[in-house]
Amino acid sequence: MHALTMVMCLAALAASDWAPEPGVEVLFEADFTDEDKWDDDWTWLREDPEDWRLADGALEIRSRPGDAETVRNALLRPVPDVEGPLVFEVTVTFTETPTGQWEQAGLTWYHDGEPDFKIVHELLDDEILIVPGFEPTEKDTVQLRLVVEDDGSYKAKFREEDEEEFQEVADGELPLGEDNAIALVTYHGPEDADHWMRFTDFRIFRP
Repeated sequence: MHALTMVMCLAALAASDWAPEPGVEVLFEADFTDEDKWDDDWTWLREDPEDWRLADGALEIRSRPGDAETVRNALLRPVPDVEGPLVFEVTVTFTETPTGQWEQAGLTWYHDGEPDFKIVHELLDDEILIVPGFEPTEKDTVQLRLVVEDDGSYKAKFREEDEEEFQEVADGELPLGEDNAIALVTYHGPEDADHWMRFTDFRIFRP
């Protein structure tokens, strides 16, 4: 899709009320209401224009078969070249109940063009979990958060709809360099059904 077309489409999305904590420095906020906030830094990986849409104030991506190496319609944005810590977060909603093993949606950290780490809302062995951490959740809507320090150390967190506090599910080290990106992703979707994953509240900030 032409970059200008994508800008105009995404600008039509409405802002969400699930705001970050007061006092943070917001570096990028995809509230989808201000066209000036959109630029060519957004890129699609293996885009299929028929498999993403704007609906009810959100970006929705159809979940298709595939894995981290073959994911379609991953939406990437470069990691800002600023001193950390940096916080990346997004709200994910299942519009249909996942039915396939590993069907998921969330955030993926890319390094040198390759997926390295993810925090996702996922169906695994007939249970909806936050991965990593394998924390169960019965909610269709969760907010995912990835906190990355200057040295590459990270903490992955989530909170359920209507909850105030984040729960930490994992920590570790991420590769750093000049080519880091954060992506909105969904994959391991069904062959024979249309499952749309809903993304809102995507932002990058410094606490």
